[in-house]
Amino acid sequence: MSHEAQQAHEPETPHLDFQGTTPYEDYVKADVLTHLQHTLSDDPGEMVFLVTTQVMELWFTVIVHEWQTAADALREDRVPVAVAALKRSVRELEALNASWKPLGQLTPQQFNSYRSALGEGSGFQSAMYRRLEFLLGEKSASMLVPHRGAPRAHAELEKALHEPSLYDEVLRLLARRGYAIPDSVLRRDVSQRYEPSDAVEAAWAAVYSGDPADELARLGEALSDVAELVWRWRNDHLVATRRAMGAKPGTGGSAGVAWLEKRARKNVFPELWTARSYV
Repeated sequence: MSHEAQQAHEPETPHLDFQGTTPYEDYVKADVLTHLQHTLSDDPGEMVFLVTTQVMELWFTVIVHEWQTAADALREDRVPVAVAALKRSVRELEALNASWKPLGQLTPQQFNSYRSALGEGSGFQSAMYRRLEFLLGEKSASMLVPHRGAPRAHAELEKALHEPSLYDEVLRLLARRGYAIPDSVLRRDVSQRYEPSDAVEAAWAAVYSGDPADELARLGEALSDVAELVWRWRNDHLVATRRAMGAKPGTGGSAGVAWLEKRARKNVFPELWTARSYV
């Protein structure tokens, strides 16, 4: 059959008649997603705030998946698999960070029109975001407390608290590759927040002083891309909050802008940044 004849026999419309829900709905669950929005005020801007926040939660979920994939791969010395997952997460972080765009132009009056609907709700109560922070090495047992009433979220966070972070797995890999990572780092209590090490800084300086095509150097750059975008996320959060509410206390009892400013000053994977001064 010629190409023209084949085109003539193709249906003009896609298959429309299904016995139940569409295969698309069965896979994506779009009807569930698009009916999860229950606003608590009459302000039309609240829908934007609610949907954007829900979208952020979905991006947290996929980024956690990527970083856990990378950590598992590093544990098995599969560096290319880890780098691929980290690179995917970079694109996902870019999309996550773009989520601030609809919120970044809120005036104080606009935000105040539905802020009371949040009550004591605050982004720092997000269980999935907490898992993301734990994977970065930002561990804190106290951050499990808000989730005591949600058994599944609490159990997942408690498990993540006591597992090595993504960066822990990176440093263990460096040690297996012959870099002088101290036992105090390798055997540290992984339920505690990671603290920078001069020896780790020296190891990264050695990695970067070698072949830039080496897979450890590529891993370092993928981690740096992640760290940069996490820093941008924190700063975009700070700017959006500052525009919407100034220096008022945050929802959920946080210090608001002051707390976010403190967070924005912290670097993720700190030695990857300081080591550059010694290359």
